[in-house]
Amino acid sequence: MSQPNNPLHGVTLEQIVTALVAHFGWPALAKLIDINCFKVDPSVKSSLKFLRKTPWARAKVEQLYIAQKLYQ
Repeated sequence: MSQPNNPLHGVTLEQIVTALVAHFGWPALAKLIDINCFKVDPSVKSSLKFLRKTPWARAKVEQLYIAQKLYQ
């Protein structure tokens, strides 16, 4: 199913987290989205584990990614 208007189509959660960290850095990202996996010993791996289990946090991360237009 093609989703040409969905900016998240074909983008993995790992790509989203990696792009946000590259753009903001962990400290700024933790201020924007107040979750422990971004504040305490942050890593992409630990963040992915938490975000995959926590829909509300994943939604915030995806919204920030879209808002920053990092997908272009």
